Order: sequence, then C-alpha cells, then structure tokens
Amino acid sequence: MLFNSFIFVLFFIIVYTLYLFLNRNYKAQNILLLIASYVFYGWWDWRFLSLLALSTVVDFTVGKQLQDIKEERKRKLLLCISLIFNLSLLGFFKYFNFFAESFSSLLKLVGLQVDWVTLTILLPVGISFYTFQTMSYTIDIYRGKLKPISNFLDFALFVSFFPQLVAGPIERATTLIPQIILPRNLNIEQINAGILLIIWGYFKKVVIADNMATIANPIFNNYTQYQGLDVLIGILAFTVQIYGDFSGYSDIARGISKLMGFELMVNFKLPYFALNPSDFWLRWHISLSTWLRDYLYIPLGGNRQGSLNTYRNLFLTMLLGGLWHGAAWNFVIWGAFHGLILIIYRIFDKNPEHQDPWSGKYSYLRILGKMLLMFILTNIGWVIFRSSSADQIYYMLTRVGVGRSDQSLLLGYDLVFFCLPLVIVQIYQYVTRDLLILTKLNYWCRVPVYSFLIIWICVFGVRTSGEFIYFQF
Repeated sequence: MLFNSFIFVLFFIIVYTLYLFLNRNYKAQNILLLIASYVFYGWWDWRFLSLLALSTVVDFTVGKQLQDIKEERKRKLLLCISLIFNLSLLGFFKYFNFFAESFSSLLKLVGLQVDWVTLTILLPVGISFYTFQTMSYTIDIYRGKLKPISNFLDFALFVSFFPQLVAGPIERATTLIPQIILPRNLNIEQINAGILLIIWGYFKKVVIADNMATIANPIFNNYTQYQGLDVLIGILAFTVQIYGDFSGYSDIARGISKLMGFELMVNFKLPYFALNPSDFWLRWHISLSTWLRDYLYIPLGGNRQGSLNTYRNLFLTMLLGGLWHGAAWNFVIWGAFHGLILIIYRIFDKNPEHQDPWSGKYSYLRILGKMLLMFILTNIGWVIFRSSSADQIYYMLTRVGVGRSDQSLLLGYDLVFFCLPLVIVQIYQYVTRDLLILTKLNYWCRVPVYSFLIIWICVFGVRTSGEFIYFQF
C-alpha cells in the first residue's frame, strides 16, 4: 500500500475518521492503529506479518527479562539473543544471495569452481527499518537508558506504527513509546504543520521525484547511449529524484502522524546545503545516521582513541551504512566513498563552518564554494549508488561534459522546470532556518502557495503509483 496510491488515501480517511471518533479513549485508538498498521503492512504480502510479529515478541520478551535480571552475564546473553535474532532475520532475507554469490566469485578467482546455492527470497518491505528500531529498544534497556514497556499491544504499535514502518524515520523507543502510552492532545499548530507536510511531501514525490525519474531512469538504464551534457543532466535528475522521493515520504509520514498527535523526528534538513560530509550526515537520513553513530560508531570507540582509530571507526561505520542500503557492491562502494571523504575532510578541513556559516566569520564566497564542492561530491556518490556495475560508474563519471545532443535542451528544460519550485522553497527554508516556515505565512500568502502546490500535484503529478526508492531497503 503506497502513500501515493488511491487505496492508501481511502485507507487513511477511514482510519483517521475512526481515530477521531475514539478521541476520548487513547487505548482504543492504539488498538485501532495497531490493527491498521498490520493491515497496511500485510497489503504487500500477508506472509511477512509473521516476521513482524515474531520480531515484536522476541524483543518485548527480551526487554522484560533485561529489566528483571541483574546478573551481567545473563543480561549480555539476553542482549545477544535479541541482536542475533534480528540480524539473522535481516541477513537471511536481505543478504543471503549477496554473500553466497560473492563467496562463489571469490573462490573462482583462486581457481575453485563451486555451484553455490542461491534461493529465490522475497525481501520483506521495511525489514531494515523495523529491525533497527527494535534493536535500539533492547540496547537502550541494556544500557539503562530505558525501562521496558509493560503492555505488549503498545510495544507492538511501537514496532509497526504504519506511517513510518516501511521507510522510516527509524524512531527511538525513548521518544515514540511515551507518545503511545499517554493520551495525545491535538492542537491547531500540529494540524497546520501536518497538512503542510502532507501536501509538500506529495509534491516532492509525485511532481518532482517521479518526473525526475522520467529523466534519470532512461539515462542510467541505457547509459552507453548518452554522453556529455545528457549524462550530467541524468546525474542531477537522480540527485533530485532520490531526495524528493525519500524526503517526500518522510514528510508525508510526519504529516500523517501530526494529524494523529504524534511527533516523528525530522529526517531531512536541507542536505544539499551541506558544507562538508559531516554536515551532510547531520542533514540526510538523520534517523539512520544518528542510529549508526549511537549504536556502532561510538561503541567502536568513536573519536576517543586517537586519529587512526577514529578514521577506522568512521570508515567501518559508513561501510556498514552502505551495506544497510542494499545487498549489492555499489552500496558497499558508496558507503566506502562516504567514509573516505569523511576521513579526508577530518584531516584537512579543521574549520567547522557548518555550525554557523553565516555568522560573518567566514567569507560568503568561501561558504558557497564549500557548499558547491560538497554538492559535487554528493552527486558522485549518487552515481555510485544508482549504478549497477563498476563499468557504469566509470563510464558515467568520465563522460560528464558540456557536449549537447538533440534532446539536451528538452531534458534540461524539464530538469529546471520541475526543480525550480523546490529550489525556491528550500532557499527560503534555509535562509529562515525554519522547515515549517510556510505554515507561518499570513493567510493571503499561504492560500496561494498551498493552491499552487495542489494544482501542480493534480496537473503535473505522475499518475502511476511509483514505489518509493527506499522501500527496497
């Protein structure tokens, strides 16, 4: 059930109507949301509901036992049970064939011919997201940062909350569970923000991302037929597509949640305005980058054990972050690329301008130059991310130029036409440092802006329900 499908709109109208009808009984609302979440997830493939339920049972039980047992050895064993279960689930469904095929290829390099077993395995949608979410629950209980939840149904809702179940944000139990176990009070600010986020999210998905896909997909899928300016336009189109697609989903998820009184974390903060790799990861897929920081980078030692160990920890974290995105070598290379530029910037760029770039301490030309450089590096990363082979990565990066073809003008026009509203709004958000600035416009400004977005959704929105890119992860 896709956010950008008619069936989801109908589904949400029914669920939200019942939710408002039960506004005096938050426990009944929780049961409604739990049922709705399982219907939502089961719409893809009902068989995978068993995995979601099993993960819920295991981590709920482990969490309760972690609180009751005081002996450290047994507590570590319980935590290992949770981690091994979740990672095994993720490893089998997402990575079995990848590692089997990679091991077979490695053996062939040394002259051994092995017919390795591969399986036809369907990837359960959202498994990377909800396994990370449930693992953080048991880890936080083990660390003493969280007390286990006593009501199983409330925990099941935490795991399966449908707005963010299949593509995040990856919520922490410390922030989402308190909103589940306590009554929720809607206010006008939440409603206004929720409506804006839903409209803006759909605009970014069906108008911007899906129209950019019509440019990027033919170029990436038939890359040997393109050169020069067309390749550059294709790269820029995918850069905009993946941002509009993923941040659009996050905005819709946050907007839907706000209409029900829930606050999900902000997952994107204008990432293409980043000044360096660290700044980028403070702005892009924030729920994943902070998860990797808190549960992988810091436990590895963070930056506490000297420069070399810091570089190792950064590289390993980004390498595994790349692998989290998918079972393919391009994702591993993409993670390694980001790990490498994080290290390079850490060595040579000692000035943290991103903390307050426009304070007057730095020249505007310097700030804009660093922003442009980081944007170029980000685009290189997206070529690696989107490509299906090393040959494609090399071809596309070495064929970028200014040579035009007969279709360059049309491709460039579509790129600018659909991106211009996004660029204008995001510059306004960046200058005002407020992602919800449109809700604070006066009535006579807000109505035309909202009307413009809705009209463009109706007129230029791609009608086919294209899947969100991050559903495959």
